[in-house]
Amino acid sequence: MISRRNIFKLALLVTLIAISYLVFSRPNYTYLLPQTIPNMDKLGHLGSFFCLSYLTHLAFKPKWYLLTITLACYGIFIELVQSTLPYRSASIADFVADMLGVLLFYSCLWGYQRYIKASHISEPE
Repeated sequence: MISRRNIFKLALLVTLIAISYLVFSRPNYTYLLPQTIPNMDKLGHLGSFFCLSYLTHLAFKPKWYLLTITLACYGIFIELVQSTLPYRSASIADFVADMLGVLLFYSCLWGYQRYIKASHISEPE
């Protein structure tokens, strides 16, 4: 039987592979999608790490500090690899956007949990 948690583990793996491919591959999307939104790259980092946080939480339910440390290490790894690629560059601002994505996830989770508690709704298993 396929459990809900196993589905989230698979979704996390697929998402991690897709994000890794995007951050390590040669960018060739600028002619398809011109940069009409300032700092679109930073929004991509924020959104990616929000999704990674969400899926990791659903798949493993880790303590907040373990998830944060793990994703911080992944964010540092991304920037270190990008610093060695001739068509990419490392950026502290990208890492900050990564960590803001994690912070945004935990802010949303905190708000959701407060809402559930205040409304006396039982959360599905």
